[in-house]
Amino acid sequence: MKPGAKNSITDVAGLKVGNATDHALRSGVTVVVCEEPSTAAVQVLGGAPGTRETDLLEPHNTVQTVDAIVLAGGSAFGLDAASGVQAGLREAGRGFAVGAFRVPIVPAAILFDLMNGGDKDWGRYPPYRELGYAALANASADFETGSVGAGTGALTATVKGGLGSASSVLEGGFIIGALVAVNALGSATIGDTRHFWAAPFEEGDEFGGLGLPAPFPADARVPRTKMSRRPTGVENTTIAVIATDAVLSKAEAKRLAIAAHDGFARALWPAHTPLDGDLVFALATGGSGRTPATEDFIALCAAAASTMARAIARGVHDAVPMPGDVMPSWSMR
Repeated sequence: MKPGAKNSITDVAGLKVGNATDHALRSGVTVVVCEEPSTAAVQVLGGAPGTRETDLLEPHNTVQTVDAIVLAGGSAFGLDAASGVQAGLREAGRGFAVGAFRVPIVPAAILFDLMNGGDKDWGRYPPYRELGYAALANASADFETGSVGAGTGALTATVKGGLGSASSVLEGGFIIGALVAVNALGSATIGDTRHFWAAPFEEGDEFGGLGLPAPFPADARVPRTKMSRRPTGVENTTIAVIATDAVLSKAEAKRLAIAAHDGFARALWPAHTPLDGDLVFALATGGSGRTPATEDFIALCAAAASTMARAIARGVHDAVPMPGDVMPSWSMR
């Protein structure tokens, strides 16, 4: 197993990613656009999720495919971003056919970044619908990571969070990619060090090449959370997309999303808390034209976890310092 050519979710052919960033707001939107409708599912394991159109992704429900997935800041206000993406897709003639109408299917999830120092005095309506529309317009196979899009104002317990991505090419030829906005209650780094919990899965020096600390800190197992900085500890949630070019059913896509959550547990300590809305969407484009055999699907699920762990570390690693930061970036530690 090795990274894809871009080490990005867009190594999965047929996917593009767009960001829209408002640095004054310290928030933004990220969209994953499917060039062709793709099989999708979701798994929510955090205790405080904010979502749109997730019920339809359950395997027993009618709609099988989606046109795009939205990740946004802004807490519940950020759910408006999906309306902007939907508007742009409708203009392009995309969507689920219902008689003479087409309805773009755009599930979305949000993270809480309202108390990160940005100017949230937006007036009557929040800006996320327009940010969503702009993110769609910016969609490309090449995109920025770190302090952009949904990761613009993201924080972890110890350093700034951010938008991260990674990919893996499996020995059987399937490709898997991850995209994640890291705003966890917990920490992506070990104790007071700069070493990442995801270090065992690092490819090359994609997030610093530091490996695991030696000796391992005696207090590393003590959870570090935002609760130690701010008693409310509400500014949280890690939201992600795991994608593959394999042909999968909705039920198999859901199993892939479940497996990708193992990457959260490998890269964040603690994860899936009552104050996180941790969520993974899964996309199966079917671009390979192949349905994985059982052993290949097991390998795909394992790769979903390791690739997601790498994407989380890369999101934190790629965050950059900005004026007015309430926390340092990893690079400044």
